[in-house]
Amino acid sequence: MIKIPYEHLLEKIKTTAGLTNEEIEGKLQEKMEQLSGLISKEGAAHILANELGVKSGQQESTLKITMLYAGLKTGEVVGKVIRKFDIREFTSGERSGKVGTFIIGDETGTIRVTCWHDQTKEMAPLQENDIVLIKDASVRENRGALELHLNERTKLVRNPEGKTVENIKQKSDAHALRKQIKALGEGDNNIEVMGTIVQVYDIKFYERCPVCRKRIREQEVGFQCPEHGIIKPEYSYVMNVYLDDGSGNIRVVFFGNQTQQLLKKSDDQLQIYRTAPEGFEKIKTEMLGELVKITGKVTKNQMFERLEFVAGNVETTINPEEEIRKLQKELEKGEG
Repeated sequence: MIKIPYEHLLEKIKTTAGLTNEEIEGKLQEKMEQLSGLISKEGAAHILANELGVKSGQQESTLKITMLYAGLKTGEVVGKVIRKFDIREFTSGERSGKVGTFIIGDETGTIRVTCWHDQTKEMAPLQENDIVLIKDASVRENRGALELHLNERTKLVRNPEGKTVENIKQKSDAHALRKQIKALGEGDNNIEVMGTIVQVYDIKFYERCPVCRKRIREQEVGFQCPEHGIIKPEYSYVMNVYLDDGSGNIRVVFFGNQTQQLLKKSDDQLQIYRTAPEGFEKIKTEMLGELVKITGKVTKNQMFERLEFVAGNVETTINPEEEIRKLQKELEKGEG
């Protein structure tokens, strides 16, 4: 049985019972004291929810994206399609099938939706900005991110009557902290840096499973995915540059989507360089001296004992007036 996460349970108590965070905290402490410390705060929260008539295991009829968690069997989720990817066919041993994905968003966040086999027929007519209602899907975790997976019981409705989504909260909506490169530290997340590209490396291509998108390597029997068996691979890529902002420099890592943002090229255009890498030499030279703004996180490369910046979002069109205003605000904060 999947337990509702502690944070989600507190939110349900707060919204259903109309209590403030301070009131909830007080009641939890009181409950733990009554039981002489023989219960955890999470256990106390479940008892409190039961006493207040908050059904911790019951799913709301309509869930916001921020309320989803791994293992949940959803009631219904309503979102706006903000990106749709091609449906792909795959072969795994003697089995074959189709998989398709698209991304939806609502006022609380975004999530990837994965459709399998016959369910891809349901997503085929979808277009960006369509509203979709998804009922009875399951929530899974894939490489640290949540995904909605459709199954034979799932109902997907395109543009249902009476359902709307206003402003979509993108991950980038959260304010990123601007830092100089010299001030970056291991573990820094949602950080914005701006600097000049001073060194560019070749794009590195690698094979991955077209179903789960995990990296795979060639075996004696061919390319094999631990989960999906022998399979024809697709190719993804990673790219590195050095960025300098005057205070220091750092190696920046760009994966698939971020490489597309940096180079302003589609996946099909980038795949050309896998078999004709010489065509990338001119682009490497043209990129030197380019000013870019990148939001991401700082990690430590254990092999080389150095900090690296992993790109999450890339902006290549810089507005000087906006940057001046941002710098003035930072200076005012410092003076305050």
